[in-house]
Amino acid sequence: MSKDANVILEVKNLKKYFKVGNKDILKAVDDVSFFIREGETLGLVGESGCGKTTCGRTVIGMYDKSGGEVFYKGKSVHGLSRKDKKAFTKEVQIIFQDPYASLNPRMTVADIIAEGIDIHGLAKNKKDREERIYKALDQVGLNREHANRFVHEFSGGQRQRIGIARALAVEPKFILCDEPISALDVSIQAQVANLLIKLQKELGLTYLFIAHDLSMVKHISDRVAVMYLGSMAELAESEELYNNPKHPYTKALMSAIPIADPDVEESRERIMLSGDVPSPINTPIGCKFQGRCDKCMEICRKEVPEFKEVEKNHFVACHLY
Repeated sequence: MSKDANVILEVKNLKKYFKVGNKDILKAVDDVSFFIREGETLGLVGESGCGKTTCGRTVIGMYDKSGGEVFYKGKSVHGLSRKDKKAFTKEVQIIFQDPYASLNPRMTVADIIAEGIDIHGLAKNKKDREERIYKALDQVGLNREHANRFVHEFSGGQRQRIGIARALAVEPKFILCDEPISALDVSIQAQVANLLIKLQKELGLTYLFIAHDLSMVKHISDRVAVMYLGSMAELAESEELYNNPKHPYTKALMSAIPIADPDVEESRERIMLSGDVPSPINTPIGCKFQGRCDKCMEICRKEVPEFKEVEKNHFVACHLY
């Protein structure tokens, strides 16, 4: 894959397998490669169960890898020394999907936000700690008086802002956004997405943004990667992917995005996928999408398609190209 000097994170042939039962192996992430440049957002999309979250968590070292490599600023994420690991966990943060489950109900908002500040010893004294908490609250549009409350007193959108403030408090460079808006009301989703865009511009953050809402991913991402059953199907710049999808799976996904213009919406054709998603334990030989693809050829049943660049910065894993 093309490389340039400002690549902050590089993933090479990453695998994450889980043992299921006595003998079965579940291939949650299977030979995935991509890179993220400093200051950009890479959107990672695909239907539920395709391995997006597992991929994201393996990339930042929350899970051990089964194969492949992940490099952050040139260092192997899964081979960090204890000292380097502490520096890495300060620079790399996560915003979780569920703001109800990821915040401790017994802690005040101040203590939740200050967890990272305390672990990394960032505050010089009590007053400095307090100022850092207030600064993080201010960055996400919450007030100082919220600091001494408990999370059950807040709405879902406010709780997610608290989760974002917790991540920001340690002044990270890279944030894994693990479906950060999917548990929120639709009316709140755009507010939180716009907040993330604003913070990125102000603080120079880099995001890996995982979601299954394709229109939201287009709104927030510079480039978009499409996953299917643990593997990469396609990766391109956001506009390019939405205007010129190559993979039959991506085309089907794009055809499902509603368009606000009723005349256009009525005249365009939905691509309906037949068949079921195969089990990630028994993936078919060859292309994983073969059983649901109307373009399936003989080679698709025998050989795994290579993930390759078919146009400038447009990668696809399909025997059609």
